[in-house]
Amino acid sequence: METEIEHHHDSHRHLIDAHTDVLPDLERSGGVDAVVVPTIRPPEQLQHAIGLASELDCVLVTLHSQRSDPGLAKDMMPPGLRFIAIGVDDPAPLNLPDFATTAVLRGTPLACTTDLSAKRNTGLLLARLMGWRRILFLDDDIEVGGHEDVRRAAALLDAYDAVGMRIDGFPDNSVVCHAHRLTGGQQDCFVAGGALAVETSREPSFFPDVYNEDWFYLLGERSLRRLTVTGSVRQCPYDPFDHPARALHQEFGDVLAEGLYWLLDEGESWRAAAHEAYWEKALARRTAFIDDVWRRVKELSDDEFPNRAAMEASVSAASYCHAFIKPELCVRYLDAWVEDRDRWTDHIHKIPHIGPSMPDAKKWLIRSEVEKFPLFTSFDS
Repeated sequence: METEIEHHHDSHRHLIDAHTDVLPDLERSGGVDAVVVPTIRPPEQLQHAIGLASELDCVLVTLHSQRSDPGLAKDMMPPGLRFIAIGVDDPAPLNLPDFATTAVLRGTPLACTTDLSAKRNTGLLLARLMGWRRILFLDDDIEVGGHEDVRRAAALLDAYDAVGMRIDGFPDNSVVCHAHRLTGGQQDCFVAGGALAVETSREPSFFPDVYNEDWFYLLGERSLRRLTVTGSVRQCPYDPFDHPARALHQEFGDVLAEGLYWLLDEGESWRAAAHEAYWEKALARRTAFIDDVWRRVKELSDDEFPNRAAMEASVSAASYCHAFIKPELCVRYLDAWVEDRDRWTDHIHKIPHIGPSMPDAKKWLIRSEVEKFPLFTSFDS
């Protein structure tokens, strides 16, 4: 492991297997049952996913909110493509558990403001209902190099619980880690839910409503689930410093995930993080890291980095969070997450295998008291 400074691990890549050159038996086991796309952008952004699902001859699931409209997406679907388009502006009607982790942060400045976890958990719920064993999570700003990369990832699910795809192009990091890289720090990218093939019929896992929810999904009983990487995808560029609130809403999840994966890096179980004494050390490391990044940002030239002020504001927002992030809260959240793992397992095991019948599946996908729900599909029988 390459570590640049003692308070930050710049890479966790050594925790996973790499299969960039080994081609599994695609004829025997390649293929996914569905591509699941959480989306907040205009439906035109789905063109790549539509083409990919068509090439893979699988179902396309699109989960819409903000600027994305499931009705408009429905009109874009080509003949012959099996699809499910769901509006998730309000996730409350979805038949998802009431997670203890969400309750821990509710009403605090650390509460998550996105619906990404609800969308991904809905994908897992649909997989259970429809009998899909292998699904690909794909963000709407990520493009896969080719369908063979997906088939290779799917084939590896014979031996692994999850298979990530290397994200090229714009780095997939938190705001603070973007600032770290831009000010001279070494910073790798780990497996991300934006391009992740998963096997759904084995040990159940879920995405908690917090930043780095995908890192939590990848954890098993004591360490990382069976995980590998193959192929590559490209993420569209964006400005990570355009809204300081992004850093504020990421920081708690970044603290937790980096704290847990630090233990894995050291050959320990994430369960060693169950005590406040551990988080006192982890938080001290994190604040030292942020202080170091902030110092380097302050030293940048405005001429060389026109967005230096925005970068500084974002790092300061992350630092501000530490007025609320205490060891006791970290332990309480971790305890709630352990409880939620069991809650999700119980919930998903109560969901029947319906098969490709959306009228029947909707009875389990949506809470019974909801009369109308924005859902469009190509198959209704």
